[in-house]
Amino acid sequence: MNQNNHYDVVVLGAGAAGLMCALTLGQRGLKVLVIEKSNKPGKKILMSGGGRCNFTNLYTSPDNFLSENPHFCKSALSRYTPWHFIEMVNLHGIPFHEKELGQLFCDDSSKDILNMLLDECAEGRVEIRLNTLVTDVVHADQIILNTSAGSFIANQLVVATGGLSIPKMGGSDFGYQLAEQLKLKIRPKQAGLVPFVFTDEYKELFSGLSGTAVSVELSVVENKSAPSFRHHMLFTHRGLSGPCILQVSSYWQPGMHLTVNLLPEHDAHQEIKRAKKTAPQLTLIQWLGQLMAKKAALAIMQHEFPDWCDQPLQNLSNEQVLQVAAFINDWRLKPSGTEGYRTAEVTLGGVDTKQLSSKTMASIAHPNVYFIGEVVDVTGHLGGFNFQWAWASAYAAAQGIVSSEHR
Repeated sequence: MNQNNHYDVVVLGAGAAGLMCALTLGQRGLKVLVIEKSNKPGKKILMSGGGRCNFTNLYTSPDNFLSENPHFCKSALSRYTPWHFIEMVNLHGIPFHEKELGQLFCDDSSKDILNMLLDECAEGRVEIRLNTLVTDVVHADQIILNTSAGSFIANQLVVATGGLSIPKMGGSDFGYQLAEQLKLKIRPKQAGLVPFVFTDEYKELFSGLSGTAVSVELSVVENKSAPSFRHHMLFTHRGLSGPCILQVSSYWQPGMHLTVNLLPEHDAHQEIKRAKKTAPQLTLIQWLGQLMAKKAALAIMQHEFPDWCDQPLQNLSNEQVLQVAAFINDWRLKPSGTEGYRTAEVTLGGVDTKQLSSKTMASIAHPNVYFIGEVVDVTGHLGGFNFQWAWASAYAAAQGIVSSEHR
């Protein structure tokens, strides 16, 4: 085979993790090829954060990640922190800001982050081949990759192909197929950070409120280990979305219920009792409309309590007050499903971490094959955590590869 087709490392995937790993390796003097099946690198980077790329979170910790093995991510995250990535961003003069809760966004465009990664790859003389399909991978002492652009030999292979989320942006199951070819176990996969859809009595209610947001606290009733999330919930034509819905979706399984606290800052029972004394002529809708979005208060109360919602508070019995308050602080909903991978931001599950080195991300059974980013069974919360996992896991793999190449 032509020596020009022989590389120290081939990286599959030109997304966040793949480019990060490639640039780190290239700048350590290794000959690196990135193979990407789509026509552009970093498509999901460009669309992330509403086009401004929420590229990390200042408060990243292992608690922000879901995995069958929650300890696995600790090593990589501790060795490549948000501050390491921010240092690179600052070197490139990219303006950014903290939006909320430690979430960092570009001031201008996601293109700034992608261009930074590509410039760093160019500095490391990384070769990137787009529109290239891998048709076969032969694993031995060296790795042979047969592709639509010819065959390549690599000493080491990095699988950074992402997951199933947003297939129109290149999401696919190729990385999982490759892992299974190598006899690696795959943890069950499902769409994460994804809106819910409803087909029951609430479908019409939510559709009528589409575009309205309310501040709530949310959790999954049947998943006692799941945290609760306090943020905005957005009504949509098909169901519910918004930051706290996306967060909770990663802990939800079909058949489970959500509990929604519409007034997380208040004990609804005490508030209604107080209002009965201070403003007894207020109707239930008027009272609730003072504490949350009026449009949502009107629609929800008319749906749930059609006979009471226009009654003055003074007309409500103690039993009725208890019933309304219990609903407001603990509204039970049962989604019919999620919008699936079409709109999901991440894929839960993936390559079982018990088969990977937490220090290098290498397959324990096949030490010259590495799995990084979304393809691995490590999934972050909403808010820049999945990007930080991409950077950290990529850096860990690169360090492991450099060490093995220099032995």
